[in-house]
Amino acid sequence: MTDLHDPRFATTLARGLSVLRAFRVTDDGLSNAEIAQRTGLPKSTVSRLTFTLGQLGYLVQSPRDDRFRPGPTLVAVGHVAATSLSFLTPAHELMQRLAEETGTLVVLAVRDGGKMVLIRTWRPTHVASIWLEVGQRIPFQPFSSPRTFLAAATPDEIDRLLAEGLSDRDAIDQLLADRPQVRAEIARQGFVSTPAGGVSPAAYNAVSVPFRSGNLAEPVIFTCGALPAEATVERMEAEVGPRLTAAVRTLERLTGQAPGMIRAET
Repeated sequence: MTDLHDPRFATTLARGLSVLRAFRVTDDGLSNAEIAQRTGLPKSTVSRLTFTLGQLGYLVQSPRDDRFRPGPTLVAVGHVAATSLSFLTPAHELMQRLAEETGTLVVLAVRDGGKMVLIRTWRPTHVASIWLEVGQRIPFQPFSSPRTFLAAATPDEIDRLLAEGLSDRDAIDQLLADRPQVRAEIARQGFVSTPAGGVSPAAYNAVSVPFRSGNLAEPVIFTCGALPAEATVERMEAEVGPRLTAAVRTLERLTGQAPGMIRAET
C-alpha cells in the first residue's frame, strides 16, 4: 500500500522517480514543460528535479536543443534491474521462437502504477507485426494484459493496486467485475483471449498468459498479438493461445517457478 502521509514517505524522491518514468522509448528527448505535463508537477519543481538528476547522471541535457534524455547512470541502473530478472534469459529464446513460428508479436508486460508497461518485445523476422515498443504503457482498460493481470493477481495484490488512488477507478472496477469470467477462462484453457473490438479497445487480437517470478512481487503477463487480417480470433484461440501457454509452462519448469495457474480463492 502506498501511504503518501506516512512520515517515512520521501515525497521529493517520489517526484524525481516520476520524472524518470515520464520518458518513453519513442521520445527524442523531453523539455521541462513536457515533463511537467506528463507528471502533473509544477514546471518549477520539474526544473529543480531535472537539474539534480542531470548532475547525478540520470539525465543528460543536449546543448543542441536543451531537451533531456536518459543518462548513463539511468542506463546502468536499468541494466542491473533487467539482469536481476533471471527468467528473461530463458524467456528470450522461447518467446522469439514463438514469435517466428506464429507470426505474432510477443510482449512482456509488468504493472507500473495504474498502467501495464512493456519491458520486452519479440518480433517475427519476416512478418509485419503490430507496432508496440518497449516502454509503451497500456492503461487499465479492457486490453489483454490488464485483464489477465487482474485475473492472476491475489486479493492482497488487488488491494495494493486500489490503495494507490489511481485516477481511472471506474475502468478498473469494470475489469474487476469481469475478473471471475477471466479467471475461469485461464483455469479452463490456460490463457485469456481478447479479440479486437468488442469489449477491447485494441485493434488487434491477443492472447495472454500470467507468469510469476520469485524476483517480483506481482504476476507479469506474456501476450501474443496480431492484426485480425494476420491472425483470426479462431487461429489465436486454437493455435497461438495453447502455444503461448506451453511456452510459459516451459519457462516455469526451466526457472523452477510454481505454475502460474489460477488458484481457488476463499
